[in-house]
Amino acid sequence: MGVVSFAESSFFPIPPDVMLVPMILANRQKAFTIALVCTVCSVLGGLLGYAIGFYFFETIGAWVVKTYGLQAGMERFRDEFARYGTWVILIKGLTPIPYKLVTIASGAAHFDLFTFVWASIVTRGARFFLVAALLWKFGEPIRAFIEKRLTLVMWLFLIALVGGFVAVKFLFN
Repeated sequence: MGVVSFAESSFFPIPPDVMLVPMILANRQKAFTIALVCTVCSVLGGLLGYAIGFYFFETIGAWVVKTYGLQAGMERFRDEFARYGTWVILIKGLTPIPYKLVTIASGAAHFDLFTFVWASIVTRGARFFLVAALLWKFGEPIRAFIEKRLTLVMWLFLIALVGGFVAVKFLFN
């Protein structure tokens, strides 16, 4: 699980959910431990993706982006980083957009490393722990829902997260 989570954040095409769901269903008592491993390894792999973008974008980074046909997305990400940085990481990390694109683009944009790390922890942790919590609570019956509607679940969670930040900003300002 850790190896797949690490690799997916920087160069590997298969998301960790392919292993995360069956592993949790096989041992629901370890759901949150598995989510933690997935989160930590994903963030560490994200640091490799960041380094690829930061130091090697013209060679390795460009190759990864081209291999997955993500050139148009990369240009859009660079523009978004210039304006929204942290929000890009928080939002894109929850969506089905390949996280490797976020990590490489963060490095290529020379985005602040500390902010990149904490935002990655929040967004990847939210994603994996939400899936783990649903599987832990509901088990096999929720599997089809997660597999078919994971994107919807992540968007709803994202809306709630952003709504919470907006509410806090307006309530305490």
